[in-house]
Amino acid sequence: MTVYTTLCFFAAAAIAIAFINSKISNMQTTIAITAGALAMSLLIIVAGQNNWFELKDLAASTLNTINFDSFLLKGVLGFLLFAGGLNAELPHFKQQKWEIVTLALVATLFSTAFIGVVTYYFFQLIGINFDLIYCLLFGALISPTDPVAVLAIVKKLKAPKQISTQIEGESLFNDGFGLVIFVSLFAVAFGTEAPTALGVAELFLHEAVGGIVYGFLLGLLFHYLICATDDHSMELLLTLAIPTAGYTLADQLGVSGPLAMVVSGIMIGNWTRYIGFSKESEAHLSHFWELIDEFLNGVLFLLIGMSMLTFSFHQEDWVMMAFAIPVVLLSRFLSVKVCYAGFNRYRDYNPYSVKILTWGGLRGGLALAMAMAVPAGYMVVPEKNIDVREIILVMTYAVVVFSILVQGSTITKMIRKANAQEREVQARTANTLT
Repeated sequence: MTVYTTLCFFAAAAIAIAFINSKISNMQTTIAITAGALAMSLLIIVAGQNNWFELKDLAASTLNTINFDSFLLKGVLGFLLFAGGLNAELPHFKQQKWEIVTLALVATLFSTAFIGVVTYYFFQLIGINFDLIYCLLFGALISPTDPVAVLAIVKKLKAPKQISTQIEGESLFNDGFGLVIFVSLFAVAFGTEAPTALGVAELFLHEAVGGIVYGFLLGLLFHYLICATDDHSMELLLTLAIPTAGYTLADQLGVSGPLAMVVSGIMIGNWTRYIGFSKESEAHLSHFWELIDEFLNGVLFLLIGMSMLTFSFHQEDWVMMAFAIPVVLLSRFLSVKVCYAGFNRYRDYNPYSVKILTWGGLRGGLALAMAMAVPAGYMVVPEKNIDVREIILVMTYAVVVFSILVQGSTITKMIRKANAQEREVQARTANTLT
């Protein structure tokens, strides 16, 4: 079966689950697709264990033909981040630029270090020799909130604008920075040359700053190209060239493609949209990219749910998975709390901000793709054939599934309380003025 054939069947399965969900449940679509795929995976595993039918090997080999990390990191991520940037409201970002930058950088770095150190001492406690650099690598890939999951679930729940802007802005930028941190630590952990502080700093700056500058130049180029035509179809086709050729070129240049897509998406969505597109294109731009976003999200979340079929679980893995979820939640809470200790000195915030940013800091396919990029063969428990990749992968998968299914489906009540608090403050303000 070819990759294209496999993706066609997965797309059909995702659409089928979404359609059934729309008829029988009010569950958010991406949560329903992940839950449906996870249920199918568990059915296949249980059926094989009870000799009902054996599909696990076939399903695993089919999934492996896709190469999940390449499919996301070098493929659809560009589309999803460009779509996210395209619909970002720049005026709201400007009002909270320091909050967004602080959460994207400081919170991510704090969380990476906290998870790395706590994980290292936990492994020492249970008698597994897991080097600190691998623990930090796990911290780097699991700390950034996933923009795909966040935009697909939290943003659509209509949280208070201040909170929604912080969640959206942080998720769009911290995945790019998180990916750069991951690449830097990856070079230290698995590189052939001895790393230096200067070399790691240069790599970080080249990826992050280079990605932002490249994204600006890319957005500028396509702004003028779109302004140069009045053809409705050509204007929309030109936007497709950014996350395709533009994203691929970023990889060839060695700069951060995710950051480039966010920057160029914001430029096209907040600048070109109003002065470069024809009236017809301006009306269809959001619907065009919303359709692409929904379709690719469906396939991605289905793959997340079915990825467990490719894993080999050992008894030790369940302990690590149970440990990973609370430590990642704790690190998220502390990193947001530290940032808000500074924020509260200059501005008032909704009292539910820290709670929503903590519980709404979802992880998704990006973290899983980075975990899958870790090379196999670096043994930690040789007698049981447990390597670094397996440990990082199962911990990441536990956090991702918990994040999407539990956090994503239970945050609604918290957002309602925040909205009620917002209305109460507005009412008090109106009464004061009158």
